Amino acid sequence: MNVRYQADADLNQVIVTGVLRREPAIDFQTAFAAGLKGVKDPEVLAIAAQQKRILVSHDRKTMPLEFAEFIIEKQSSGVIIVSRKLSIEVVIEELLLIWAASSAEEWVNRIAKLPL
Repeated sequence: MNVRYQADADLNQVIVTGVLRREPAIDFQTAFAAGLKGVKDPEVLAIAAQQKRILVSHDRKTMPLEFAEFIIEKQSSGVIIVSRKLSIEVVIEELLLIWAASSAEEWVNRIAKLPL
């Protein structure tokens, strides 16, 4: 199955736009489309998991711990934590590479930080 992405509310929207501009076939849902504004991390993880989407976030502070707690009882489609220090171009390239070179199954209950 193809990798599908879910942006959380704190992800720079320019990243989503840039990925979709480079590869329109990628299924990358915005936080706005998913109604994630103001939603707490555990619920964001649940929504992404229900839709079988890898959550893409800048949140290095709380998301890794929330993810660890989430996967104790539930299955996650994965989380990618993006450093704000990375250039937007590098983030876009890495997300495109993940989409092209991996399957959704490889990301189940996995968390990774960009750059890989």
